Amino acid sequence: MTKARAAASAAAGFTLALLAVATPPGLAQEGVSADMAARQSEAETRQAELRDRIDALQKDIDARESARKEAADALRESETAISRINRRLDELATQRKQAGGELERLEDAIVAQNKELGVRREELAAQLRTQYASGLSPWTAMLSGDDPQEIGRNLGYLDYVSRARADALARLQRELQRLSDLQQAADARRAEIQKVETDTGAQKDALVAQQRTRATLLAKLDGQLSAQRSEANRLDRDNQRLSRVIGDLEKQIEAARKAAEAARKAEAARRAEAARKAAAAAEAARKAEAERRAQAERDARREAAARAEAARRADEATRARMAAEDAARAREAAQAAARAKAMEPSAEERVSAVKEPIRGSAQATLPPAGGFKGLKSGLTPPVPGQVMARFGSSRPEGGVWRGVLLKAAEGAPVKAVAAGTVVYADWLRGFGNLLIVDHGEQYLTVYAYNQSLLRRVGDVVRAGEAVAAAGSTGGQVDSGLYFEVRHRGAPVDPYQFISR
Repeated sequence: MTKARAAASAAAGFTLALLAVATPPGLAQEGVSADMAARQSEAETRQAELRDRIDALQKDIDARESARKEAADALRESETAISRINRRLDELATQRKQAGGELERLEDAIVAQNKELGVRREELAAQLRTQYASGLSPWTAMLSGDDPQEIGRNLGYLDYVSRARADALARLQRELQRLSDLQQAADARRAEIQKVETDTGAQKDALVAQQRTRATLLAKLDGQLSAQRSEANRLDRDNQRLSRVIGDLEKQIEAARKAAEAARKAEAARRAEAARKAAAAAEAARKAEAERRAQAERDARREAAARAEAARRADEATRARMAAEDAARAREAAQAAARAKAMEPSAEERVSAVKEPIRGSAQATLPPAGGFKGLKSGLTPPVPGQVMARFGSSRPEGGVWRGVLLKAAEGAPVKAVAAGTVVYADWLRGFGNLLIVDHGEQYLTVYAYNQSLLRRVGDVVRAGEAVAAAGSTGGQVDSGLYFEVRHRGAPVDPYQFISR
């Protein structure tokens, strides 16, 4: 419902309330019955549509909650795996660095060993060339026929050369073995480096996959968070709509109060003027009656004087008779005057006849004299249910509660906490079937989520009177009553006024 529609509905409600004062009871009752039937039909249609929306919304909420839990668990596993892969990559990088350094040292050692092996080969080759060039051998020395001492020296030299050659061959063999060992160590390091590089590639591929998975999960969670923010914004807009409706209602209530005050003053002035005129008319009638009686007395006195004068001239015998007749006529005149006075209404009766119809009609159509007096502490709660959310506490979808949420069974009676006038009774998005009561002194009470509304705009309700039936309209899942107290348009804690 838009702001314009809410304002139009509230204005229509006030118009119905004013027409109820000025319209005859029979016509007003027929109009109210037709209006109530139309409102009831519209409310039933809205309730059926709202229940379908609630069922669909509940299924969507259940599915989203399950997906949110799965996404959160998967995100935790993904981030843990990413941390583990990064740690393994760091370890592999350290191993590769160590293996690379060792391989460099081995390759340097192989180069040096090849140089040493070349030197040893050159030495052995030189010895072999020298021995070959000299032609010396143990057999040639013994068969040469030379001096035995010379032969001994040659054999000693040959022995030295043979040992030197044997040592050279042994060193060459060791160098060859060391070279083979270095080559094997270098091959092992190369294989280790190759394995590290292979593991590193696999771990990097796994890291990329985990990062993609994490990005997907984060995008999914971002979408869910965006939906939650949208839900919180929707609730905030619902509250703003309610605040605008209440603001418009307060303006209209104030205008209606001023109009009622002006009408009350005009009615009081009219009654005072009517009473003044009635009193003036009664006073004029009283004075006229007194003047008539005085004139009658003066006429009677003149007549009596005339009769007395005639009696003095008459005979003594006839004077006595005339005096008796005069006395009889005087008695008859007094009795006639008494009867006339008894038949004419008094001034007080005429004033009472004017006042009484006015007082009766006022009592039948107007609220209590002086209007309602706001709210006081110690009021009975609208429903006796458990408190599900308190004033000022945080809402799961964002924002805070500006009233209290009370648990109530479907169809349970919702009672007015104090006497007042119904100023709003219609469906409002976010609050369902909504009823607002004006208690005077700029105090309003708000009853939302109702299954049905039992009172209409303009109705005067008493404290403890059922005004609605609890329900789950306005997009709610569980049955309950949302209750607010507002003073001068601002929400206040309802438990300042109602007992716990």
